[in-house]
Amino acid sequence: MQVVKGIYLIKGYGYDSNVYLIDESMLVDTGTGNSFTEMKRAIEEKCDKNKIKTIINTHSHFDHAGGDKKFRDWLKAEIIIHENDKDALENGDNLAEMFSMASRTTTVDRTLRDKSLLKTDNFNFEVVHTPGHTPGSICLYEKSKKILISGDTLFEDGIGRTDLPGGNRDDMRKSLEKLSKLDINYLLPGHGEPKIGGINFLVKQVLAGTVSKEKFV
Repeated sequence: MQVVKGIYLIKGYGYDSNVYLIDESMLVDTGTGNSFTEMKRAIEEKCDKNKIKTIINTHSHFDHAGGDKKFRDWLKAEIIIHENDKDALENGDNLAEMFSMASRTTTVDRTLRDKSLLKTDNFNFEVVHTPGHTPGSICLYEKSKKILISGDTLFEDGIGRTDLPGGNRDDMRKSLEKLSKLDINYLLPGHGEPKIGGINFLVKQVLAGTVSKEKFV
């Protein structure tokens, strides 16, 4: 499903996170890996897989990065994650046991920091470091198109959990305050449906405690 021109949502099954294909050249997250065959087929229907050179993880949890190795073996693409989640991904410290699955370790090719830039033909994403769910959680912000790929920091009706290892409620609040300063029209979350419009109001509601539901791993 094309959610914004040039960005496709590749849906998984069960615990899989949303996977986004951007400009036929970059993937954001890979799910658990259990839906790899179905996701692979969906991607092949939309583009030449040889064009995909980069896999970005919004954070290290298994439901977002468990499929990294399968996708890298298939695409020969580099794995990129924020520097604060690198060790967790490489050591397999990714909460796989919460899904009754075996952890998979993945070697990281490159790390990101706050304000790192990720460019494709039609998009210029800036990395927004948003700890709270994990120490290295990130969002990807496209200022000119007002797009936020939010991982498990912000959903259409809540925020990511802060009670898991590495989570921190104070950090989450600071991250949401950072997001409140951005002009966002399209919210592409790590779980659930994309949301168009009302994003800045949603963030204000969360900060005010009107919407405070924590959800997803």
